[in-house]
Amino acid sequence: MKPTKSSPRVRVVNGISEVVGEIESPYINEDLAPTTLAQRKWATKDIAALWISMSACVPTYMLASSLIAEGMSWWQAVLTITLGNAIVLLPMVLNAHAGTKYGIPFPVYCRAAFGIRGANVPAVLRALVACGWFGIQAWIGGWAIYKILAIHWPTWEAMPKSFFGINGPQLVCFLFFWAINMWVIHKGIDSIRVLLNIKAPLLIVLGLALLYWAYSKAGGFGPMLDTPSAFAKGQPKEGQFFVLFFPALTGMIGFWATLSLNIPDFTRYAYSQRNQVVGQAIGLPTTMGLFSFIGVAVTSATLVIYGETIWDPVVLMTRFKNPVLLVIALGSLCIATLATNIAANVVSPANDFANLWPSKISFRTGGFITGVIGILIQPWRLVSDPTGYIFTWLVGYSALLGAIGGILICDYYVIRRTKLNLVKLYERKGPYWYQDGWNAEAMIALACGILPNLPGFLGTIKVAQVPAFWMSLYSYAWFVGFGISFGVYWALSIGKPRRPHPSRDGELSARALRASPKGTRTRALAVSGSDRPA
Repeated sequence: MKPTKSSPRVRVVNGISEVVGEIESPYINEDLAPTTLAQRKWATKDIAALWISMSACVPTYMLASSLIAEGMSWWQAVLTITLGNAIVLLPMVLNAHAGTKYGIPFPVYCRAAFGIRGANVPAVLRALVACGWFGIQAWIGGWAIYKILAIHWPTWEAMPKSFFGINGPQLVCFLFFWAINMWVIHKGIDSIRVLLNIKAPLLIVLGLALLYWAYSKAGGFGPMLDTPSAFAKGQPKEGQFFVLFFPALTGMIGFWATLSLNIPDFTRYAYSQRNQVVGQAIGLPTTMGLFSFIGVAVTSATLVIYGETIWDPVVLMTRFKNPVLLVIALGSLCIATLATNIAANVVSPANDFANLWPSKISFRTGGFITGVIGILIQPWRLVSDPTGYIFTWLVGYSALLGAIGGILICDYYVIRRTKLNLVKLYERKGPYWYQDGWNAEAMIALACGILPNLPGFLGTIKVAQVPAFWMSLYSYAWFVGFGISFGVYWALSIGKPRRPHPSRDGELSARALRASPKGTRTRALAVSGSDRPA
């Protein structure tokens, strides 16, 4: 008689779940499967290093500097950035819990609330904005290459911008750097490990060197940091600080809104909940604070040194006269940008696209899709001026992601109390199939969270004239989307049985496994307290 294949079960060790056996389903592949205990190798220092590597980047510098360009003083800009990161750290840690506890990536995490098929909606929405960030980082790297070469061929600067708003050499340099990214994706994510190890200290050293130069050139910190706010009494924008502050705060939250959702893609490799919480708390706010301060201070100094605020560090470096120093600085930016781009902007959207068709789309294929979309969104237009960068791009997409975050956190914490049936997240017959794979309640809540921000977005991009009320509401886009979606989803879901009962979860505790007779498998409940965060 042919032996029957045992059904997959879940064992829980110190609050961490692991599948015992094989899940057979069209909704799983190697990249989407839960991590095993052996694959969990990320300690606190690794999570912190991840955030240091991703936060110490050119967009962080540009984000801080753009607030100076809009009229904030240095302390107003740093306070806005710090507050935004403190706010976004909360949903970051909350969403990371499911990744650590169950070893699942973001698109699988979405299945509990949206349904196994419906999860593709938030996954694709999240993937598309990651493609935008991929394009922005690729443009920055190509821009650095262009500025290096333009030193030797200065006539490039005068060439007509006949290719979608950029000139021929700019397009070639962008596509060259983009192609390097595609090559790294083809080689696999492990190929950038060396780049990530040198990337974080490289950009921090470069930033500190810029800070020292600005200190020396401007005659100390006094001239830099004494530059008054444009909103102070007697200044051009007197009394208008909060008109800028709230949209800017929403923009700061939007800066990491993508990662606040898909953070399970990384924390699924963490040893414990403590590792992911402490690692993120150490790595994210401190690095963002340091690097944004460098951007603010140096940009303030350019106002004193050059009489204008130069918020783009690539442009600033071209003002240096020493060609060796210039090539080293811009070359470092290229290497650092490459490492950041792959780590922060490819891993997650590649998983999101793989979730669309697990049997056909691998991580590598998903990475290539990310690269193509990164070109189509024309990233040079997004970073062409600070107003468009913050108020059109960051605020616009943070409205979408705030709504998704509200649904996920409500479902996982309020409705399910952090209890998921890990095996059933991959199977048609189960609590996450809903109606043909879609949870209508989550879709309704998502629409309700997005729609109030839509008029303000259309007004911001000047597609339509909308009343002042909707424009004001749009300044709080992330908060509005999160709050409404959370409330609507809770109202539609309350009173309905959603949380899988432990006796149906198929969990095997470590204690039960040890007590099982040799050669047999025992179906047991998790030991008392095994579901509590470590």
